[in-house]
Amino acid sequence: MNTSSRALATAAGSSSSRRSNRWKYEVFLSFRGEDIRTGFIDHLSIALGSAGINTFIDYELKKGENIQRKLDQEIEGSRIAVVVFSKRYAESRWCLRELSMIMRCREDQEGKVVYPIFYDVDPSEVRKQSGSFGEAFQKHERDEDPNEVEQWRKDLKASADLVGRNLETTADRREGVFIQKVVGDIIGPLKTSDSKEAKHSVGIAFRVEEFGTKYLDVGGSHGVQIIGIWGMGGIGKTTLARAIYSTYHHSFRGQCYLEEVRRKKKNMVSLQEQLLRDVLKRPDIKISSVAEGTKEIEKRLGSMKVLIVVDDIDDADQLDELAIEHDSFGPGSRIILITRDEQVLNIQKVDKKYKAQTLKDEEARELLSWHAFGNHCPDKEYIELTTDVVDYCGGLPLALKVVGRLLATEKSKSIWKSTLDKLRNLPHGKIHETLRLSYDGLSDDHVKGVFLDISHFFINWDETDVVATLDSCSRFCVESEIKTIQDRCLLDFGSGFIRMHDLIRDMGREIVRAECAMEPGKRSRLWHHEDVTSVLRDESGTEAIRGLTLELPENSDEHPFHTEAFKKMRHLKFLQLKNVKLTGSYRHLSKELRSLCWHGFPLEVIPEDFDLRNLVLIDLSYSKLVRVWEDSDLLPKKLKFLTLNHSRNLTQLPDFSKLPHLENLCLNGCKGVSGGYHLFAQLKMLQYLELEDCNITDDAILESLRSLSSLSILTLDGNGFNRLPILSGLSQLSSLYLNHCTNLQAIPDLPTSLFILEANYCTELEIMPDLPEMSKMKELQLKDCRKLKDIANLDNFICGMDTLYMEGCTSLTATCKENILLVWNFRSPSLIFVLLLILTLHLVL
Repeated sequence: MNTSSRALATAAGSSSSRRSNRWKYEVFLSFRGEDIRTGFIDHLSIALGSAGINTFIDYELKKGENIQRKLDQEIEGSRIAVVVFSKRYAESRWCLRELSMIMRCREDQEGKVVYPIFYDVDPSEVRKQSGSFGEAFQKHERDEDPNEVEQWRKDLKASADLVGRNLETTADRREGVFIQKVVGDIIGPLKTSDSKEAKHSVGIAFRVEEFGTKYLDVGGSHGVQIIGIWGMGGIGKTTLARAIYSTYHHSFRGQCYLEEVRRKKKNMVSLQEQLLRDVLKRPDIKISSVAEGTKEIEKRLGSMKVLIVVDDIDDADQLDELAIEHDSFGPGSRIILITRDEQVLNIQKVDKKYKAQTLKDEEARELLSWHAFGNHCPDKEYIELTTDVVDYCGGLPLALKVVGRLLATEKSKSIWKSTLDKLRNLPHGKIHETLRLSYDGLSDDHVKGVFLDISHFFINWDETDVVATLDSCSRFCVESEIKTIQDRCLLDFGSGFIRMHDLIRDMGREIVRAECAMEPGKRSRLWHHEDVTSVLRDESGTEAIRGLTLELPENSDEHPFHTEAFKKMRHLKFLQLKNVKLTGSYRHLSKELRSLCWHGFPLEVIPEDFDLRNLVLIDLSYSKLVRVWEDSDLLPKKLKFLTLNHSRNLTQLPDFSKLPHLENLCLNGCKGVSGGYHLFAQLKMLQYLELEDCNITDDAILESLRSLSSLSILTLDGNGFNRLPILSGLSQLSSLYLNHCTNLQAIPDLPTSLFILEANYCTELEIMPDLPEMSKMKELQLKDCRKLKDIANLDNFICGMDTLYMEGCTSLTATCKENILLVWNFRSPSLIFVLLLILTLHLVL
């Protein structure tokens, strides 16, 4: 996308959450008719029409109409105003008044875009009112109101400063080519904006506008405003907040959207870091403690006008830790808080509260129709049935979406009626039961079991880990079953991780609780803290239990549980513990375990009598392990995923020859391991290896990496080695991370398969490999590599890249920088390339 298109996309996209019917026209054409009507304007108007762009041109004015008032209305009703400046444009008072109206609408209307075209006139003449524009203004100053003339001057300067197109810069002044480029600038952002006005956004447009006017007041109050949005789960609070953020974020100097704060509240430092990084556009910010983070937010953001959304809070203390106070941010800032609990907002610092409302009947009908029929309205014969469904769902967006998908698979009115009968027989307001209809519609008990497993144990897990774990205890293809569950709107994916709405998660957990409400030990899955501790204390578990999770606070005074509590749980597949201590023989734990996640594992070695043979995934992060296990016949030979992150006492790596299927190994922060890295050579199936901050200083240690023929992702951040081994033989390697390797002096030849290379903050790095050999590389990051002088043949390599980040490479030779600029000028760069390159060259030239 070229610069003009990007500028338009930024402005047009900012209003993407609003429905297209807000605008009567997509383009308003403003021009001096005597100059160019019977030529350029006719051709431009035809080209816009041919591209499907709804354009207003003054041909459409009717005799007898109040022309000025009508023009003002059409300007207000058009998304983009295209202003064509020609030589005699400034002679017309009508044109200048029209321009003033356009510029006023640009200030007043969110999403309004002004696009100037310079036809036979230089932009500087418009900006400075020189040449023919200067001559016209000499006459205006004699004949017109001085205040109005001064406003015309301001509007001309402001409009000339906007991104547009100049006919003089088009080769040979070919009008046909020029018009094509203008249409391309306009149509791209319009399509982008329209595509975002998705069917899932039914009812959002009005609410965004209402919120902007009554609550956000962007152009009004200069004080800091803290606004709360509250309402029940599934009502669309997050959807609304995202639309508000998308519409208004461009009006602020800094922006940040903090997601799922309730779930992340135990890692508040990471939220503080995200807030600072997003607002300041500084990805390198690090915070060591919550107290430090709070002070940094107050200090760094105190003078900035920011828009911050804090999504899903359940405790007012979280606001204190994020420094959500009026004096923490600059004038004009807006902070939006989202919660299910209104009580969280009943504090002095919250200025306004907005209660999220259910959809109106017509909106609910449209949303249901999109999901049930794939159209904005129901099929004619289903109108009455659709009305009944809408009445029952009570305007709750999530329920409408899920039930719509449920009914979409049924083409018989009798089945629709049967389903509606079930709905009517459920107590009003039981949304979980409404959602359960979608669960009941899953194809078989096995798919239902996969859904229940995910709702209890695997939300926010990596999809690959979940599929491998569930596959290990299934005779069916779990990946296709997960797709079936997703199609029912019972889960979703975000960046490769499994997501599930809270209401749907709670519905799944309620289904399991109902298996045996009074005796939790007889249920299939246990997750509630009190239920789990009761079962373990009373040793009342049964073979029905398939999975169990229990989290205790660090340094908990909870007495150790006896391993005999697990004796009857013979079919236990998933065990998730945190800071839990057990006493007794580990032979009592299930031999059918597939997934063991035990953060804070308290022993120095896994006991020999713990049968690990069927495990596919082990995560013992933050453990007390010194060595992993003793050699025995009970080792996890089927293991695919092993994570021992931050096990700081670990000194000895296991014999990897006993783990022939291992695909994923994470040892981040295991600084005590002094040897045994040569054992990596035995991992022929390993695809993912993380060794961040492992205190690796001996270059020879890394030689074993050369034999990892299946390796795809390698992370070595934060280590002290000087040189990498030659890794060109790793034909599957796609991503290599070397950030903060401050002793690294040279990167030798790398495989041609590499997509991403990050070596930020490698302050001793001087030698880079021959990059043109790596034709697949899309991203290269070398921030603050201060000794790096040149990258051989970089100019022959970067044409196919998406991201080049070299901020702080202060020793680059002039030739290297010139070559980068030369290539940049001859390519059509992606947005991220342009932004990063501009930043880079600004800082290093």
